[in-house]
This record gives sequence, C-alpha cells and structure tokens, in this order.
Amino acid sequence: MDVLVLIDRLEELVEEARSFPGFGNTAMVDRDAAFDVIDQMRQTIPEELKQARWIVKERQAMLDEARSESDRIIRQAQEEAEKITSEEEVLKRAEKRSSEIMEDARRREREIRLGAEDYADEVLASLEDNLARLLEAVQRGRSKLQGVPEE
Repeated sequence: MDVLVLIDRLEELVEEARSFPGFGNTAMVDRDAAFDVIDQMRQTIPEELKQARWIVKERQAMLDEARSESDRIIRQAQEEAEKITSEEEVLKRAEKRSSEIMEDARRREREIRLGAEDYADEVLASLEDNLARLLEAVQRGRSKLQGVPEE
C-alpha cells in the first residue's frame, strides 16, 4: 500500500477522534486502528527503500555495462589497428578509425553514465520528497495525539 494513503488514513483517525469538552484539543483515538496504520507504514517504507536500493544497483549495472561496452569497442579498435599495418595510408586510416571508435565509445559511456545518474537522482529525489511528507504527516499526527494545536 502507498505510504501517502496510510498517512491519510492516520490523519482521518485523528480528525475523527471524539473530543473531550473542556479539555481543549484533547481527543480519544482508537489505539488499535492507529497502531494498525502505523504497522502498515512500517511495512511499506522498507519496500520503498528496497526500490531505491534497486535503482542504485541498476544504475551501477548500467555504468558497468557502459564500461564493458567501451572496453570491448576499444579492444576491437586496437585489434583492427593491429591487423592493418601493411601500407602507410592504410595504417593512417586505421588510426583515424580507431580514434573515432574510441571517442564514440567514450561519448556513449558518458551519455549512459549521465543518464543513469540523472535517473537515479530523480527517483531518489522523489523518494526523499515522499519520506519528507511522510515524516511531516507522522509529526502532525503525533502532535494531534498529544493535543498540540496546529500552527
């Protein structure tokens, strides 16, 4: 279940709690229902953390793949260059082609790496935002439970 839905459910419990006349902002909350929502939140948050870890792992896998592809292309370019050594002009073309392949490999690796980093950053920023909202909602709920008026 989504953490934000659980936060809304907890907030509803607090809002729907019966007030005690003459005691200000004090209310009686169904503890079992509140603890049930909190337990569900505890189960949901680790799943979102697992997703964030998976994203970081995927990013690393993409970087490793880019490096591997870059190494393969560089090896291929080096092999090509070694085969073509008979004539000077052919050798010059091979060196030029090798440089182009190496530059292309570096460019592709850089693009893949930057894309993976941007993607991971976006997902982690989203997770950070969700966790911040979760913390804020939990703090509001606790404040309401403790009878602290909202600002």
